Amino acid sequence: MTSTQRHHVVLVSPNGEPQGIAEKLEAHQQGWLHMAFSVMLFRCNANGEREYLLQRRAADKYHSGGLWTNTCCSHPKQDEPIAAAAKRRLYEELGIARPLNFMMGPWFEYRAELGNGLIEHELDQVIACEVNRVDMILNPDEVEDCRWWLESEVRQAVAESPERFTAWFEQVLTRIHAMVELPTASQI
Repeated sequence: MTSTQRHHVVLVSPNGEPQGIAEKLEAHQQGWLHMAFSVMLFRCNANGEREYLLQRRAADKYHSGGLWTNTCCSHPKQDEPIAAAAKRRLYEELGIARPLNFMMGPWFEYRAELGNGLIEHELDQVIACEVNRVDMILNPDEVEDCRWWLESEVRQAVAESPERFTAWFEQVLTRIHAMVELPTASQI
């Protein structure tokens, strides 16, 4: 049994009502709607330009391996608050252990065929966090690379080469941009 099969996701209705749990791999094979979150760390550089911290997923991940995406994305455990799950996964994937002030943004539902018979169907909460600097220790089982991208550089890369990014990334980027332009999201 692989580690993917041992992990579970929380199945939800379209309005976010928990509907039970399922093995993560089975949920992705069946395309069942499940709870997720997407975290984006950002900063302003010396020129006042916004930069986003993106990761490239490890090449041998069971889906979307080698693709660039937001800082961290994953699934909460059953009865685990989203903010706690986000902090847990930032540590597990990137070794980020410092306290972070999350801006909890909107939920959105998306469905994407990933190939290899896998379907990503998530009710995803977007989370933003401004940081000046962050120390990282990358977990090679999760992350192949991580770097700061200028917002203009990210937008150009997504427009010119969308295949370099995960299926959900552009939707997350759009929502993060709206959150940091109009800071109305609740803070935790």
